[in-house]
Amino acid sequence: MKYEIVGKTVPSVEFTLNNGESIYSQNGGMIWQTEGINMATNARGGVMKSLGRMFSGESIFMNTYSSTYDGAKVAFAITTPGDIIPINMSENPGGFFIQKRAFLCAEPNVDVNIAFTKRFSAGLFGGEGFILQKATGNGMLFLEVDGDAIEKTLAPGEVLKVDTGDVVGFESTVSYEIETVKGLGNIFLGGEGLFLTKLVGPGKVILQTQNFVDFSSRILAMMPKK
Repeated sequence: MKYEIVGKTVPSVEFTLNNGESIYSQNGGMIWQTEGINMATNARGGVMKSLGRMFSGESIFMNTYSSTYDGAKVAFAITTPGDIIPINMSENPGGFFIQKRAFLCAEPNVDVNIAFTKRFSAGLFGGEGFILQKATGNGMLFLEVDGDAIEKTLAPGEVLKVDTGDVVGFESTVSYEIETVKGLGNIFLGGEGLFLTKLVGPGKVILQTQNFVDFSSRILAMMPKK
């Protein structure tokens, strides 16, 4: 399998597949394909895993695109202006955590399942912190990023505090928890929300400069009301 990330503002990733190779994505991700690509839709991993994807904001059903001869192409695009980040899962044997809505597509040997925080109450009230997905397996995983992608490598014990909606993903060696913003004035007047995600190294962290959920909420607030 070969891939190329095409475009700048709303990029896509185009795959060139040999006979028998395949790639899967959530519903609605495919934007073009050549002759020789067959699509199969199923509840990948069974009913329970499908329900887990629903809670994490992904499709219940996944589409698998398989090539019937060498050189067939299929491409997938993100839904908002941003970036596409490839993750080589063979370099992440412990898995890779990603936030809901970050999954774009992956090779068949990569599994993406819902993951819960150990501190249920913190995750429940921490917005994005509660519903995470964990990718495991071998192969390539492709993530959808709102705005620009920022990659940071944390040293052992190094702490990074991030708005919960701006965390795209992180290596399994990075520990995380949700903490409340301190000070009533900061909570009610700061405009940054109630919670931050605390990430502690070592390991790689991927952030995004735009949280589309917040952006769309601001647009809705400006729309005329009858």
